[in-house]
Amino acid sequence: MEYQTLALNLIEEQHIMTLATSGEQGPWAAPVYYIFLESAFYFFSSPSSRHIEESIQSRRASAAISAQAFSWEDIRGLQMSGAVKTVLPGPAALRAIRSYLKKFPFTKNFFNPSELIDLNAFSNRFRVRLYRFEPDLVYYLDNSIRFGFRQRVHFKKETSPCS
Repeated sequence: MEYQTLALNLIEEQHIMTLATSGEQGPWAAPVYYIFLESAFYFFSSPSSRHIEESIQSRRASAAISAQAFSWEDIRGLQMSGAVKTVLPGPAALRAIRSYLKKFPFTKNFFNPSELIDLNAFSNRFRVRLYRFEPDLVYYLDNSIRFGFRQRVHFKKETSPCS
């Protein structure tokens, strides 16, 4: 069975990733909308939010994505650890924004139809920045395979002319 494919399917099906950090105030978790590109999870967040401040300061974070489950057999998800990095303006940011608008088309409703939707537009409208969670350890969990099933998976970095 190809567990990487199952993990990628789960990533495509879901919309929310919970990012977990820890700092002087203790552990913290925050849900964020994400898109997955080039083996990383891109999301918007306030630079002054606790999860961003802690993850940037510690250079470490963990994240989880899970499918909705009503019984133990339905539990599927990802457990990950890695780093959060700020995405600067440029081709990678434009690709991420295009993918974000495609996955979350309601976002366009916050902008005028004639407005150029780029990194500056998002930053100005919502007072957010674009971040990238780069996992270095990923486990796929799936109780439909067996109770407590967990398998490490690796994402291959795709090459892109925009990167």
